[in-house]
Amino acid sequence: MAKIALVDDDRNILVSVSIALKSEGFEVETYNDGASALFGLQDNPPDLAVFDIKMPRMDGMELLRRLRQKSTLPVIFLTSKDDEMDEVVGLSMGADDYIAKPFSQRLLIERIKAVLRRNDISLTADEEKPDEDVITSGSLILDKQRHKVTWKENPVVLTVTEFIILHELAERPGVVKSRNQLMDAAYSDQVYVDDRTIDSHIKRLRKKFKKVDESYTSIETLYGVGYRYNEA
Repeated sequence: MAKIALVDDDRNILVSVSIALKSEGFEVETYNDGASALFGLQDNPPDLAVFDIKMPRMDGMELLRRLRQKSTLPVIFLTSKDDEMDEVVGLSMGADDYIAKPFSQRLLIERIKAVLRRNDISLTADEEKPDEDVITSGSLILDKQRHKVTWKENPVVLTVTEFIILHELAERPGVVKSRNQLMDAAYSDQVYVDDRTIDSHIKRLRKKFKKVDESYTSIETLYGVGYRYNEA
C-alpha cells in the first residue's frame, strides 16, 4: 500500500482528496501548511507527496526547495489555473508533475499512479540486476535498477522523471528523440503534458550535470525536432 502525503491549506481539498485516495487503497497523511509538512515528510517519509503552491507559513516552492536538499521524493504540484510561471518554476526545481486547480480527483489519482509507476524502478535497488540495465556512455554511467547516475565518477541525483528522460536519450546516443517520444516514455497515456514540461525537465537535467562538470554538453537541442544525447 503506497503512502501519499497531501499538503494544502484548504481543508475541503484535504478531506475530499483523502477520501478518494483511501477508496483506491492508498494510505494518506495530511498537512495544512508547508512548515509542519517539512518535519512530517522527513520523520515519516511517504511514497509520493502532493503540494499546493500557495500556502501560509511556507509555500509549496519553498517546501520543495528544502526537501530537495535531502530527498528525491516524487512530488506533484497543485497550481493556480492560469499561473504558468508556477508550473515552469516548480518543474525546474524538481517537481515530477503538476495539475491546475480546480481539478478532477480522478485525473489527480491517475497522475499519482503514473508517477508511482515510474518510481518503481527505484524500489528494486537490492535485487540482482542484469548487465543490460546499466548504460555506460562515455563519462556517463546510468544504473536503472539502482536508480543511480554518475558523471565522471561524480554522483548526480535525479528525480524519477528526469532519470527516465535521460535513460530514453542515453540508451541510443546520437538518435534524435522528439518531445512526443520523451513524453510517451515518461508519462502514461492518461496524463497530459505539453512541450514546456519536457523542456523544463531537460533544463533541470543540464543544470544538475553542470554542477559536477561545467563543460557538460551531452544533451543537445535540435530546435523544432527534439533532443539527442551525444556520447562524451
